[in-house]
Parts: sequence; structure tokens; C-alpha cells
Amino acid sequence: MNTASAAGLSAGPTPAYRASKWGVVGLTRFAAREVAGRGIRNNAVCPGVIMTPMVERLPRRPAWSNAGALPSRSGVCALPRPSPTLVVWLCSETASFVTGIALPVDGGLLA
Repeated sequence: MNTASAAGLSAGPTPAYRASKWGVVGLTRFAAREVAGRGIRNNAVCPGVIMTPMVERLPRRPAWSNAGALPSRSGVCALPRPSPTLVVWLCSETASFVTGIALPVDGGLLA
């Protein structure tokens, strides 16, 4: 299980950061192909903006109200709860046929 970012699934500002997250997504997909025959799954969770102490310190930018710059389609940041629950599900037998995905958890930001 890898953690990338919604930024790794789209083009936009911060190209170095995005490129590093694209690399995580690419590595996830490559690894999934390499080990799937051995019953090993490999997926990536790609969160959007999560309300963390670092994000709380950022100034609220007017640019966040422009399309494509919002923390989510609803204009709010996620709390750090949905991603861990999703990771547990992806690691469970219920998701035993899910491998090689980069799953956005971004409040519809990439929709």
C-alpha cells in the first residue's frame, strides 16, 4: 500500500511535487503487475487536501475559490479520518481483487 496524492493524478502547479507523486503512482502500478501472480496486491491512496496542522497554518488564499484550486469540490479540506479506513478496506479480503489502482480520496476535486 502506497500513499501518493491527488496531485499525482493531474497536471497543475508545483511540478516537482506532482512529479514525485506521479512516480509513486507509476511505481504502484508497476509493482502490482510484477507481483499479482503471487497473490500480492499493491495500491495507492491519493488524498486531496487533508486538514493537518501544516495545512491549518497556510493562509487562506483567494485562489482556492477558483476552479481547480479548491481543496475539494465542496471547498473544504478533509479530516484525517477517511484515508485510514480506506486503507484498511484495501488490505482486507473484501478487496482481494483490487490491485494496481491509484484511488483519489479528494472530495471530488478531480471529478
